[in-house]
Formats: sequence, structure tokens, C-alpha cells
Amino acid sequence: MCSSYISRIKRLRREGRLTQQAVADYLHISQQTYSDYEQGKVRMQASILVKLAAFYGVTTDYICGLTDVRTPQPSGQDSPE
Repeated sequence: MCSSYISRIKRLRREGRLTQQAVADYLHISQQTYSDYEQGKVRMQASILVKLAAFYGVTTDYICGLTDVRTPQPSGQDSPE
């Protein structure tokens, strides 16, 4: 599981002007658990990562910090350089 997601999930939530409670409700977890994810106190489960990516319309690679490209490239397209 990636470990550099902390700043990305905070940024995505803030850009969407969402509360931790709103995101936690979507994920069906407590606000405290979500807060722990944002603080790096608890490692995020892969299933939560996938749900967050879908929620924000970004790739899991983006959340993990493996790419700065937020959305997947269409099939047959070259990656941006």
C-alpha cells in the first residue's frame, strides 16, 4: 500500500470543500478513522483507496503520488511527458 497519500487526500478534500465527516460518510467509516488516515496514524486499506479514487475522479496512482496526472489516459494515448 502506498504511504504518500496523506497530502493528496487532504488536498483533494479541501479542493472539494468537503468536511472529513462528509468523506467518511461516503466511505462508511467514522470521521475519526478518516482523520487518522489524513494524519498518517492508520494505514489506508486498498478498498478505501479505490473508493476515494472513484469519489474524487482520480487514479489510485495519483493518490499514492506515483503520478501527477489525476485522470487516466484514454486507451491508445501516449502518456504526457
